[in-house]
Amino acid sequence: MIGRPLGLPGSTIGLLGGSFDPPHEGHVHITKQAIKAFNLSKIWWLVSPSNPLKDRKPEKLSKRYEASRKIMQHPAVTITDIESRLGSQFTAETINRLQCIYPGVKFVWLMGADNLVNFHKWDKWNWIVKNVPIGVLARPGEQIKAGLSPTANRYKRFRITREEAFNLSTLPPPVWTLLIGPMRNISSTELREQGFWT
Repeated sequence: MIGRPLGLPGSTIGLLGGSFDPPHEGHVHITKQAIKAFNLSKIWWLVSPSNPLKDRKPEKLSKRYEASRKIMQHPAVTITDIESRLGSQFTAETINRLQCIYPGVKFVWLMGADNLVNFHKWDKWNWIVKNVPIGVLARPGEQIKAGLSPTANRYKRFRITREEAFNLSTLPPPVWTLLIGPMRNISSTELREQGFWT
């Protein structure tokens, strides 16, 4: 597994964190969308050791990491287990550590609209919004709920348009956008139920 991914000062890097249990074409699709829509140099898939908001224990990290590497073949995308190496359990902690380790890198936090719905339950969620630009990508059946979520309501005056989102990484937080576009109707839960790991 990769240790520390390369992040050069001045580069714009999207951070897509998740369990990737398992990774699927929906993750690939939103990653490619984000590279174009947000004008990112790179995207790092942060394959998390666990998800504090889920009761279910994920598949082994090494297995999820390898499955992510197989499905996400793109020169601008790096699959990393850096969260595990840093020992961070929460997104705010990960972002804070990465900003210290990589001074001069412009990070953007990426997530599906389904995560925005419950974002207000995340540890130090207000800190995240105030310290990194956020790009939210539509997921089937979630964009309306996401747009009405507590986070979206609280920070509605900081939401930018799709056109402005091209410069998302250069804008000072709090700033966020919800990108509506073509979607892939697939989920990790469905794949697990179909026996993906067996």
